[in-house]
Amino acid sequence: MGTLGAPGAGLAIALENLFPPLPSEVILPLAGFAASTGRMSLLAALVFTTLGSVVGALALYGIGAALGRDRTVALAAKIPLVKVTDIERTEAWFERHGTKAIFFGRMIPVFRSLISVPAGVERMPLPIFLTLTTLGSALWNTAFVLAGYFLGAQWEVVSTYVSAYSKVVLAAAVIALLVFVWIRVSRRSHKQEGGVRAGRTE
Repeated sequence: MGTLGAPGAGLAIALENLFPPLPSEVILPLAGFAASTGRMSLLAALVFTTLGSVVGALALYGIGAALGRDRTVALAAKIPLVKVTDIERTEAWFERHGTKAIFFGRMIPVFRSLISVPAGVERMPLPIFLTLTTLGSALWNTAFVLAGYFLGAQWEVVSTYVSAYSKVVLAAAVIALLVFVWIRVSRRSHKQEGGVRAGRTE
């Protein structure tokens, strides 16, 4: 960012989309702080970070589109405890709520990167995907760039609060995954027990 200015901030955000561990809650307020010191204009910081978000999301959309439904189903079938019906339910959900997921998903850590992949798999119309991604990213980026701009040298305060928010989201995702695994394992064990009992009665 120090070397490339606003384009560097945009590049960092594009990489954050591809590699979620890179924290946008640090990059965006830092870009705002850099704008407050005159190293880049505020408008350029907003434009390039949003452009970076769109480019990163578009790359993941392309991966999803290249993967396609058939390959996705084939890969899912190889994952333990995952069924083809899970993919079908996800597709049905995405058909109903995909536009909202793309827009609001841009404001949820980790999820904002992953949501672009199913959009590509389902071949969401590109103009709609780009419009929703741009609007959602612009809102998220503007909030944090402006926070860094007005907080100045105290821009790190923003990352502290958002980091806590990210941890809550990640914890909720982990809990949901554990519940999913527990339910699937329990159902499988019950079926196996039922099969054994049926065999004994015969």
